[in-house]
Amino acid sequence: MFRNVLLVLPDAPEADAVRRSLVNSSDGPFKVEWVRRCCDAVKRLGSQGGEQIAAVVVDLFLSDSQGIETFDQLLRVSPHVPILVLSHLRDEDVARLAVQRGAQDYLLEERLDGHSLPKALTSMLERSAYHAQALFLEKERAQVTLNSIGDAVISTDIAGNVTYLNPVAEKMTGWSWQEASGRPLQEVLRIIDGDSREPALNPLAIAILHNKSVGLSHNCILIRRDGHESAIEDTAAPIRDPRGRVTGAVIVFHDVSVARTMSLRMSYLAQHDFLTELPNRMLLNDRLRQAIASAQRRRTSLAVLFLDVDRFKQINDSLGHGIGDQLLQSIAQRLVACVRNSDTVSRHGGDEFVVLLSEITRAEDAALTATKILTAVSRPHRIGHQDLNVTVSVGIGVYPDDGADAETLLKNADIALFHAKAQGRSNHQFFEPGMNVRVRAGAVAL
Repeated sequence: MFRNVLLVLPDAPEADAVRRSLVNSSDGPFKVEWVRRCCDAVKRLGSQGGEQIAAVVVDLFLSDSQGIETFDQLLRVSPHVPILVLSHLRDEDVARLAVQRGAQDYLLEERLDGHSLPKALTSMLERSAYHAQALFLEKERAQVTLNSIGDAVISTDIAGNVTYLNPVAEKMTGWSWQEASGRPLQEVLRIIDGDSREPALNPLAIAILHNKSVGLSHNCILIRRDGHESAIEDTAAPIRDPRGRVTGAVIVFHDVSVARTMSLRMSYLAQHDFLTELPNRMLLNDRLRQAIASAQRRRTSLAVLFLDVDRFKQINDSLGHGIGDQLLQSIAQRLVACVRNSDTVSRHGGDEFVVLLSEITRAEDAALTATKILTAVSRPHRIGHQDLNVTVSVGIGVYPDDGADAETLLKNADIALFHAKAQGRSNHQFFEPGMNVRVRAGAVAL
């Protein structure tokens, strides 16, 4: 079977001699096509039959192109065709440079004979065939790997148009490889910021621009072709050719919806009571400190209501902890219904609750809320198949009179709570400096 060789030489007699050495060589058979200009070679390699050219033999110094630029033009138009450079001794440095840039080899014309060129050409074609087979096997292994991994992979060319999707990327984007090929990445990979809902920065464009690997910004959402949304994390990196030039980019990403939901849930549980899902002590303290700072700036007041369920231990002992837990959940719901959205209801622990009224005009406002709470909680609670009747006692601390910081304000509201217990329960009491804190260690049974 003939192997087509494109001969690019400016001199006709020299080209004829080279052609005869190849055609008559026992290393063939070779079929030779001759052109004298670089533009003609580029046109031939870029034509529909260009893939039939097995090798190029070229003198880099032509009438329309000189030196390494000749080689670069031929390599750009047909990077997979092996090139053998014919060089004069005076131009050997240019020939060596061409080899560094991807030429298979070079021969000096001063040392050329009827046997060296066919031998060199045959050797070059054998190496090229072996290299092509190795590349094919490597590509096949890469394809199997990309089709098997759990991450989605999308690649683009230098213009940002999609060149590849693996099966995971097809599933996550809703686009098949065939449908997406050639389309702009933004059309296939629709990513928005989860907070602003605005389009996120294109990671591949950034990777290409800065010629380095980059990560997607935090909290990004992928919108699938059918509108389904999933949280993703990714890394984008440029693709470089053998000479280090960026030719495209690849993005690898995966669905983190479950992990992100779990993280948010863990964060929520760290700040909320597991039984009632009310804010816990940690979150209450944070909100109370913020409310005090705001009240200090605005010169306003706030109040803390410390609540305790009267004789709750008797309910637990007689009806069981399961009933007691359901009762606490019912009380929590009623407390939330008694205050504004800007206020905070917190479970302090056990049967104790704390209500933060973030802003009040006068102390009497806190008393009105306490009365509302006493009424709401005292109504029967339907737990299972029975109605339970309970009451609460409330101690009130007002900022800034009863404490200028969160710790002091909570402590004094707690003292007022025990004073309410001492007054017969099911009532509210404001903190007063003269309250006897020893009530807590006295005769009142909580």
